[in-house]
Amino acid sequence: MDTLTDREFEVFQMIGEGRSTHEVAESLRISSKTVDVHRMNIRGKLRLEDGAAVTRFAIRWVESRRLSPG
Repeated sequence: MDTLTDREFEVFQMIGEGRSTHEVAESLRISSKTVDVHRMNIRGKLRLEDGAAVTRFAIRWVESRRLSPG
């Protein structure tokens, strides 16, 4: 997670919250293609096999943050 840029981390969190590419793009005021590039960079940096793995990992990460105290 430390290898992600601030923007990649924002995108990662939004993916984990269940937001679509379009929703992330609108919220961050960037294009859907830029969101896709961030997703691809996240996938590479976290060494995940595909886009679905990024989504699964992001959802699990967000859920774990909600469950942990503090």
